Amino acid sequence: MSLLDHVNSLQKKSLGVSFKAGDQVKVYFKVVEGGNERIQVFEGVVIRMKGSGLSETFTVRKVSFGVGVERIFPVNSPRIDKVEVARRGKVRRAKLYYLRDLSGKAARISEDSSRRESSAKSVKSEAKEQPSQPSAAN
Repeated sequence: MSLLDHVNSLQKKSLGVSFKAGDQVKVYFKVVEGGNERIQVFEGVVIRMKGSGLSETFTVRKVSFGVGVERIFPVNSPRIDKVEVARRGKVRRAKLYYLRDLSGKAARISEDSSRRESSAKSVKSEAKEQPSQPSAAN
C-alpha cells in the first residue's frame, strides 16, 4: 500500500447505508449560521453517483415550490451527519438526468419491492420464532 492510499483510507468515511440512483434519500447536513450550527434535512431523489474514494459524490434532486433544486454532496464530507433511505427506486439507468425535463406524476419513480430493507424481513422472522405463551388456567 502506497503512502497516498494509506492517507486516503484514513480519511474515508462510511455513511453506513448503501443507496444508488433512483432512491429517495434524506440527507442530514450541518449548516453554520453565524456562530450557531444546526442540522438541516434535504430530501429528494438521487439522480447520480460519481467518482470513487475520497472524491465520491452524489447528486440529490427535489422540487421545492415548483422549482427543481439539485444539490451535490461529497460522501466523505464532515458536514454530512447521516443519510437515510426513504424509498428504494426501480430504475434501469445509472444517471437520471431525464427527470429534469419531467414534472408532476411523470417524474415519479416506482418503488423496487425486491430491494426493500432486510429489517422488515427480520422483524417478521423473529415474530415467527418466538413460541406462544401458554395460558395459565385459573
